[in-house]
Amino acid sequence: MQDETIISSSKVGQRLDAIVKKDQVSCLMFENGQIPIVSKITIGRSTDNDVVIDSKLASRYHAIIQKIKDDYFLKDLDSTNGTMLNGQPVPKDKYVKLGHSDTVTIGKTNLTIG
Repeated sequence: MQDETIISSSKVGQRLDAIVKKDQVSCLMFENGQIPIVSKITIGRSTDNDVVIDSKLASRYHAIIQKIKDDYFLKDLDSTNGTMLNGQPVPKDKYVKLGHSDTVTIGKTNLTIG
């Protein structure tokens, strides 16, 4: 008897192996730090956000980055000063797909998708 919970040669095991091998951990890089994007990241001035931006230009709850299946999406949370993606404004209440090396700008703070 094998010690594996799911046998790698089974269909389920092969699918799980494929997911683990192709799924790369993405992160959000800012200033001198980085945070892995797991499922949902909140961004804003309030201290209970995942990424806190200490600037009057950031709303208390400014934006979110959310993983849906294998892609990441950015949504502005009706912020006062808006959110920029690669220099273009993000429409209010719309999810915008993010790509590798995209830059999200909130006030004067740049966040890069890594």
